[in-house]
Amino acid sequence: MSILLALLAALAVAWFLAYHRLPALVWSVVFAAGLGLLTYFKLWPQALLTVAWAVLIVVALIAIPSPLRRAVAGAPLLKLFRRILPVVSQTEQEALDAGTVWWDGELFSGKPDWSKLLAYPKPRLSAEEQAFIAGPLRELCEMLSDWEVTYEASDMSPQVWQFIKDNGFLGMIIPREYGGKGFSALAHSQVVMQLTTRSGTAAVSVMVPNSLGPAELLLHYGTKEQKDHYLPRLAKGIEMPCFALTSPEAGSDAGGIPDFGIVCKGEWQGKSDVLGIRLTWEKRYITLGPIATLLGLAFQLYDPDHLVGKEDDIGITLALVPTDTPGVHIGRRHRAMTATFMNGPNWGKDVFIPMEFIIGGEAQLGQGWKMLMNCLAAGRSISLPANGVGISKLSALTTGAYGRVRQQFKLSIGKFEGVEEAMARIAGNVYVMDAARVMTAGAVDLGEKPSVISAIVKYHLTERGRQVINDAMDVHGGKGICMGPNNYLASAYMQTPIAITVEGANILTRTMIIFGQGAIRGHPFVLKEIEATREADQGKALRDFDRAFFGHIAFTLSNVARVLWMGMTGARLTAVPGAPELRHYYQQLTRLSSAFALTADMAMFLCGGTLKRRERLSARLGDVLSQLYLASAVLKRYEDDGRPQDDLPLVRWGLLDCLYRIEEAFYSIFENLPWPVVSWLLRGLIFPLLMPYGREFAPPRDPLGHDVVGLMMTPGATRDRLTRGVFISANENDPVRTLESALVAVIAAEPVEAKLRQAQQAGGIARGHAAADAGLKAGVITPAEAELLKRAAELRRKVIMVDDFPKDFGKSELHQTTQPVTFEALARKA
Repeated sequence: MSILLALLAALAVAWFLAYHRLPALVWSVVFAAGLGLLTYFKLWPQALLTVAWAVLIVVALIAIPSPLRRAVAGAPLLKLFRRILPVVSQTEQEALDAGTVWWDGELFSGKPDWSKLLAYPKPRLSAEEQAFIAGPLRELCEMLSDWEVTYEASDMSPQVWQFIKDNGFLGMIIPREYGGKGFSALAHSQVVMQLTTRSGTAAVSVMVPNSLGPAELLLHYGTKEQKDHYLPRLAKGIEMPCFALTSPEAGSDAGGIPDFGIVCKGEWQGKSDVLGIRLTWEKRYITLGPIATLLGLAFQLYDPDHLVGKEDDIGITLALVPTDTPGVHIGRRHRAMTATFMNGPNWGKDVFIPMEFIIGGEAQLGQGWKMLMNCLAAGRSISLPANGVGISKLSALTTGAYGRVRQQFKLSIGKFEGVEEAMARIAGNVYVMDAARVMTAGAVDLGEKPSVISAIVKYHLTERGRQVINDAMDVHGGKGICMGPNNYLASAYMQTPIAITVEGANILTRTMIIFGQGAIRGHPFVLKEIEATREADQGKALRDFDRAFFGHIAFTLSNVARVLWMGMTGARLTAVPGAPELRHYYQQLTRLSSAFALTADMAMFLCGGTLKRRERLSARLGDVLSQLYLASAVLKRYEDDGRPQDDLPLVRWGLLDCLYRIEEAFYSIFENLPWPVVSWLLRGLIFPLLMPYGREFAPPRDPLGHDVVGLMMTPGATRDRLTRGVFISANENDPVRTLESALVAVIAAEPVEAKLRQAQQAGGIARGHAAADAGLKAGVITPAEAELLKRAAELRRKVIMVDDFPKDFGKSELHQTTQPVTFEALARKA
């Protein structure tokens, strides 16, 4: 019996040491002390004690770092890893090296430090940025009519373009010393988001020069001469930039672009024998291309005559080519869905450019892919998420108002349970999306270049945005599908696939980038193991590999202990910071972070180099990581906002949705792993109380959704926070302004309508369309209350009506039905 008790005690101690990730030396000392007690008191037979001491010594020699361990275990393992690790291409390696690891590293650790997350400063706009948003940005939005831009002119007016240039919209990321605004990532995000709520064309036209393009590349890699010349011109809009990467036959496979340049000597501006490059390219889908004066170009560079080095194939290179350069051809426009932002092809054949056109000069030849990967965070983490959030916030604002204003069966449609379900998704998704948008922009402003997180927010904020706009269109029904100046959703609905397609198509981003890149970058040991196998210095390689490999083993064992314990206890004993009312969510996310780290390790161990080809498995692992990040952002936002209790329904909806999606992703992994025994063991470790069937996390329940929709349909601080940043015109005839006015009027009239209904039920007044007049005559309502009813009816009618046109849709006869139509008016017209 004493032997059994001792073994059970040893297991408990091992679990404790593994759970807290204590070093091997501590393990050895603790177990040596235990065996010493057993030996001193002679509690075990001598033979058993001898075996136990022998095992402990052997394990300690292997576990404790030492030259002996490196020689006996590390060296053979390093040799094995060098043989079995898959070959990583140069473009893959540069993608892995790009950017920084931020909160994604904490989530991969299996033990996220929530205090660290909450200690990050709340992202804030400067006084200058706030003034810009309240001034020039608002003025620009007032100048824009999405209907006119999209369906009448197919472009913004010359006055609008000039306003954009004169007020520095194209130079938000350019520092002040070059004439730019020098705005923060958060300000950049806010501007793009608000513009999106007014005009998708304007938003794209502004965001592209401030994302991946000439200005961003020049800031990081340009020569002094290039910066001094181009950045002030870009900031003022004297130069209109575009960046040409995508070729007809190389979209997602940007590393395989067929466009090429040959290092040679040629004639330039009257001078002969000038060292330069002869370019041949064909590009497609280039935003701002049709109006660009400065073409950023990516191409493969070759040097067959070794004029600049010893290599024939130099690699991907980036150049800035003025579009008036002889041989440059700008094609006709593409039309991306209903959007009318400038987009089109360009090409050139044997176009000679001097070497000074290379971004960064000769020193950056062949460094183009690394440059692109390091600068990609702006588009992925700022612009496109802001675009998705802008569309979604507009949907939340208008659908919340429309759901209360529009009535069927004498009841606001937002109070029907079926409609309520869709509206709850809208509000909940918007809260999650905006939290992730702000937290990610804050990370960029802290100096991070979060490559994996940028892929997460690009994918999930555009995908959730697609769900939001679909739900909004469903709720609006006929109002949403009839085009015209008064339709505030249709253009956004039709343009939504654009953001999903660009900067890495969402399918590729989910299946190949989020986990494929994150597993190596975010994992605390994998990248170190890989780097050690490529180290030329054998001594250093062995030391680094030994440390990383055995650290990885300890990390995995720790996660096994943590996952099982937190699964058995429901993580209720896990210490966490943050708001007490959200303590349970911090605990569950900690538990699921450990589960993710363990599952990722198992997948990488079992699949090895084939994991990158198992795209569906990689995608599901990426889904877990992504939802952990989104949930983290929700917790961070609640704290940054000062823990507003009124927001709790939105917070809980977002967290429950993330937890549900995480569990669904885990079960999808379990059901599709090609090793049933491993799947069964993982499921038993992660969800031990639900074996073999059942689910622990349910999606947000109906009563919570009801509370969320109530907040969405009621003007107040919570609704304002949820929809903050949506542009609402000062023009009373603007459709969104009219809808907001109708919401206020309808709410004011609701108590009066209730009085009339009571009088009708008591038989005091007749039913029908003249009930208000009858109520006024009977003294049931006052003249002021009758006016409230009249105004609510007028605005409700104005909101419901849609635009109509002549049978031939002739522009000259455009007629907008925005006023209530009476039977008498129709009779006169007939």
